[in-house]
Amino acid sequence: MTRPSAASDTSESDAPDRFEAGPDATSDQTGPGLGPAADDLDGERRGPTVPLPSGQAKHRAPTGEDSRFEQVLETLRKQVLDLEFADGLDGAEEGRALKADVLAQLSDYVLPRVRRPDIPLLIAVAGSTGAGKSTLVNSLVGEQVTTTGVRRPTTNSPVLACNPADVDWFSEASFIPSLPRVRQQGLAMPGKDGMLVLAATEAMPPGVALLDTPDVDSAVSAHHEFAAKFLDAADLWVFVTTSGRYADARVWEFLQVARDRDTSMAVVLSRVPRRGRRRLLDHFGAMLEANGLGHAARFAIPETDQIRGERFTSNVADHIREYLADVAGEAEQRDRVSRRTFIGVIDSFRTRVPELARQVERQIETGHALGAVVDDAYSDAQDRIDTSLGDGSLLRGSLLARWQEVTAGGDLAKSMRPRGKRSRKGRSEQAERGRRVGALEDAVRDSLEALVVSAAERAAERVEQRWRKVPGGDALVEKALANPGGMDLARQMRQEIGEWQREIAELTAADGATKRSVARFVSFDHDVVALVMIIDLLGYEQTRSGGGAHAAESSGPSPQRLLKGLFGAQSLRSIGGSARENLRRRVLGLLAYERVPFDTALSGADIPSDDSAVQLYQATYNLEIAR
Repeated sequence: MTRPSAASDTSESDAPDRFEAGPDATSDQTGPGLGPAADDLDGERRGPTVPLPSGQAKHRAPTGEDSRFEQVLETLRKQVLDLEFADGLDGAEEGRALKADVLAQLSDYVLPRVRRPDIPLLIAVAGSTGAGKSTLVNSLVGEQVTTTGVRRPTTNSPVLACNPADVDWFSEASFIPSLPRVRQQGLAMPGKDGMLVLAATEAMPPGVALLDTPDVDSAVSAHHEFAAKFLDAADLWVFVTTSGRYADARVWEFLQVARDRDTSMAVVLSRVPRRGRRRLLDHFGAMLEANGLGHAARFAIPETDQIRGERFTSNVADHIREYLADVAGEAEQRDRVSRRTFIGVIDSFRTRVPELARQVERQIETGHALGAVVDDAYSDAQDRIDTSLGDGSLLRGSLLARWQEVTAGGDLAKSMRPRGKRSRKGRSEQAERGRRVGALEDAVRDSLEALVVSAAERAAERVEQRWRKVPGGDALVEKALANPGGMDLARQMRQEIGEWQREIAELTAADGATKRSVARFVSFDHDVVALVMIIDLLGYEQTRSGGGAHAAESSGPSPQRLLKGLFGAQSLRSIGGSARENLRRRVLGLLAYERVPFDTALSGADIPSDDSAVQLYQATYNLEIAR
């Protein structure tokens, strides 16, 4: 930036206009009377009062225990970086935006200034499409360093003008590490979208850099995202908007960010027409005041065609240039600008980090709620199975008919015989008995299989219905349905029942299970006795004591009486308890496997860990202690 040149042939209509402002960007005061009054709008312009430095003026932002402060900030940065958010769930969109915002400012602005207190002061010229930002940057530098044009958006790549002595710093990865960059001498030619162009020029004093950013309201979303990134990394904003766009919502989104962070800032209203100028300036000024931006230095640039070499030929930008010379010309002034913005950003973390933590909590709460749906559904399925296994409700239809066939054919008595005596039954009779026992065995397996499969399907349907009612739940359901697991539940259940039946048979055959008086004289078919015990475990006595038509259907020999005669009451309770617990364990294992697709979908949804929010709150506290 050079000193303002002497004004030459300039009509009053093209004269620069600094409308009523509060204190300059380096002041902490916001009271009236510290800036030019409205009556001075058309008065004589003052010249620069602060000479530009002849060498690099160093400044620093933080003071004190910088290493400790850096460590706390780096811990916060890592915690924020490691955060994940589940797509579509409550808090995801807001959380990702806050994460990106906090992370960018920590990485691109705060940490570089803690590590290198002497880095150049960065002034970002940002604002609306067609506001003349590039023309203003060229005029402030005093030579053309960036291109302008009528095509919108003009600035596809950000251009940073700095003294050759400072270009190495901006070339380093410490400055916005994620952004590729290219170095050019003098006029920066447009680069690829998203590439920072470094224009080194002796016209810029050491220790200060001017950044021409893409439009904040560009139709190209990447452009206003880059603009936001550079504003996050800047010490001072020069925000330029036009008389036709100053009321746009996008403009005020950025201005309110500057307000909330107490960023050092100047506001420029460009392309102000001669007619209605006073009304426009008053209205814009009132909007700034109403939005808490009364402290910002304010300037106006009239609508003018006095542009040559892609910069103003008249003294249109002189007031802005001398203002920047005032606030950036000396080390003390630079330090005040940098310190104010730095402290404002650190102060903003008091609310931004806890707000990020609240979005994390929303995700965690949603994750817990979704997990509870799965827990409840499959717990209810187990309860339903437990109830049905003991209340006799399975002893109907085919299973009851097969049991009655076995009892009517005397197969229970025939399965027992005195020790040492061979059976004299014919093969056909033995085959018929085997058929009836086999049919009962199949009926038992069919009934148990149907019970477990039905309960599991109902649990899955319940989870699906409940999840789909939650924002983002549809995607989780689809993930679960896309990975159903490799197990055929019906086939696996039949296998488990077969193993369970064999285990019961082994329990009945164990030493000491049968009463000594029985074991001494009688041998029996343990597989048949295992089936009898299963009928008893399924609540046969419940159906007999319940009365009504079902009691009549289930009339016949009592399996429990037969079993007590063989094993005795105490041994029967022990065998029955072991068998019942074994079946429950097997069913629990099957249900646990059936819920795996839902658990996997939930665990893979990038929901933050339970302690993530607490860590963010703790980091906020640690930052307050360390600063």
